[in-house]
Formats: sequence, structure tokens, C-alpha cells
Amino acid sequence: MKYRALFALPVIVSALGFFVDVYDLLIFSIVRVPSLQSMGYSEAEVSKIGTFIFNSQQAGLLVGGILWGVLGDKRGRLSVLFGSIVTYSLANIACGFVEEPNTYALLRFVAGVGLSGEIGAAMTLVTEIIPKEIRSLGPTLVAGVGYLGAGAAYLTQEWFEWRTAYMVGGGMGLLLLLLRISVFESGLFLEMKESKVRRGNFFYFFSSWPRFVKYVRCVMVGIPTWFVVGILGTFGNEFGKALGIAETISPGKCVMFIYFGLTAGDFFSGPLSQWLHSRRKAIGYLMFCGSICVGIYLYGGVSSPTVLYSVCFLAGICTGYIGLYLMMVAELYGTNLRATATTSVPSVVRGMAIPMTLAFQAFKPSFGALGGAALLGLLCYGIALFSLTRTEETYGKELDFVE
Repeated sequence: MKYRALFALPVIVSALGFFVDVYDLLIFSIVRVPSLQSMGYSEAEVSKIGTFIFNSQQAGLLVGGILWGVLGDKRGRLSVLFGSIVTYSLANIACGFVEEPNTYALLRFVAGVGLSGEIGAAMTLVTEIIPKEIRSLGPTLVAGVGYLGAGAAYLTQEWFEWRTAYMVGGGMGLLLLLLRISVFESGLFLEMKESKVRRGNFFYFFSSWPRFVKYVRCVMVGIPTWFVVGILGTFGNEFGKALGIAETISPGKCVMFIYFGLTAGDFFSGPLSQWLHSRRKAIGYLMFCGSICVGIYLYGGVSSPTVLYSVCFLAGICTGYIGLYLMMVAELYGTNLRATATTSVPSVVRGMAIPMTLAFQAFKPSFGALGGAALLGLLCYGIALFSLTRTEETYGKELDFVE
């Protein structure tokens, strides 16, 4: 009987919502090169302008993560889902009409603000309505289905012109609003709403040194995910050249294979956590294997596109702990701050892509693309694994508490 909760309407709609969220989040990484080339920019200009626009989107994710997270605890999980979908859907449709980089960057910023609300609110809602005995399976199911959106984004770009790909993403988001109407609010939130406890106080995370350290650790555990996607995937064409691969490597295809791997990894990480009776061990094992995949990607003698895309897929599998990771964040915080934490943490992680891309660009002149990525990867995985070892184990934790 308890497994029926996995097929409840909020879980199904959250999975579909995450699918659209991933599509719209990654569509720029996938169409970055063709969209800017169609505006008349050279290969060197595409790299520079593309980094600027990508970072604008990530900045929007950071701002939106705080905004929607606070609203999620003050107004409810569903209010965030509705507001965020409208914002990113309209912004993505508008991206289909851009003619110059500054407007492009502004619209990706707005889209980023909207996109930051979906994943945190969905994971918070699903975590709160699934029985604790099988809680590991809910968010990982949502993430596993959601990451298929990357494949849909790549295929849409392959079949249609890049402007149409943006239209499709925005249209799917607006259609999703019709399904959201039937979704019910979390019971834990409704109970907490009747109390006088303070909700959605983002500054609580910084009100003392232990709270600040706890929040930073949550962020640091997630940074390898955006190293793999934002560096290895997004700049796959540059790594292909550095590896001496004769054929042109498609960044969009790298991202697609990484996300196919993420789908498989997320379906695997939930049952693994159930079997180990631990969030930390499951995430730690996958993270360690992911670091090995990064080493193979950069220094494993990859000599063909097929092998490179295969390594991207394997790296994605080993990074497929995101649903489990976000559930752990939700379990770490009380109901009055759960949405604020679960929405803002992944958005800050996504925002970390800004210093990561800047660091990568700064490392390249001295160490080359491969050496720069290796140094950055060593920092990301080292900090993440250290932070994980200092994070509380949350397996089987009761969630009916407040901060």
C-alpha cells in the first residue's frame, strides 16, 4: 500500500515539471553555438559571449533560488510551482525572438529566475508526502524522469531550428500549468501554516556560525554536478580539440549523454540509499566513482567522439545522486525552512557555475583546457567529499519539526 504514494498525482506532476525544467535549463547549453553563430559571431566570439550569457542564466538561478525558496515557506509549495513555471515559460518563448547578445543574456537571466523555483519546490513537496520508509524512492523517481528532458531538448534542437526549440520548451511549461491545478498542498506545510512559527527566513542560515557552516556544506556537496554539466559538457568542443579528436565534438550531445547518465544514476541512487540505510554512503560512493570518470575523460586517452560521449554517459551515472542529495537537504531542515533550503541550495550550486567557468577560463592560458579542468575538478570533488563527511546522516529522519 505504501508504494502507492510513489504514483500519487503530486509525484507524477512533479516529475513532468522537472522534465520541462531540465529541458528549459539546458536548452541554451545545447543551442549556444548554433544560436550565436546564426547572429554572425565567430568561433572565438561564441566562446566568450556564450560564457557571458550562460553566467547570466546562472545568476538568475541564484537570485530566483532565494526568492522562490522564501515564498515556498511563506506562501506554500504550490504557489512557487505556478509562479516559477509562468516566469521561465514566457522567458523561453521570448528567447526564440532574440537578435543580439545583451537581450539574450537578459532573457536567460529571467528564465534562470523562473527555473530555480521548480526543482526545490517539487522535491520539498514530494519529500513531505512520501512515507519515510520509502522516501528515498520519491525524489529519485522525480529526478530520473526529469533528466530525460535533456534528451528531449537535444532532439528538438536536432529536428528544428534553435528558435523553435525555445518555443517548444516555453509551450510545454504553459501546458504544465493545466496539470498543476489538480495538485494538492503538502499536509506538513498546512499544519505548520496554522502555527505562529516564523517561516521562510533566509537569513536564519547565517544567524550563527554552525548554521552557516551547515548551509555551506549542503552547497558544497552539490558542486561536482555542475562541474560535470557546466564544464565537461558545455565546453565539450574545446576538450575534443585538446584531446586531438579529429571530428568536431558537439557540446549539446555531451550534455545530452551526461543527462541520460543522470537519469540512470538517479533511478539507481534511491534504491542504493535504501539498501545501505544511508544517504551519505550512497552519495559518497557515486561521487568517488564520478571523480574517476572525470580523470578518464581528461587523461584516459580518449580518441574518438563515441568514446568521449560514452565517458560523458558514465560520468552522468556517477553524478546521478541529485534527487537523493536534494532530499537529504530537505531532511536536514524543519518544515518552516525546508522549501527555502531545498530551493536555494541547488540554485546556489548552479550559481557556483559562474566562478567555475571563470576559473576554468583563467586556468586555460597556464594549464591548457585539460589541465585547467583537472585542477578545477580536483578542487570541486575534494571540497564536496570533505563536506559530505561532515554532514548529518538523515536516513529515516522524521520531518514533522520546525527550526
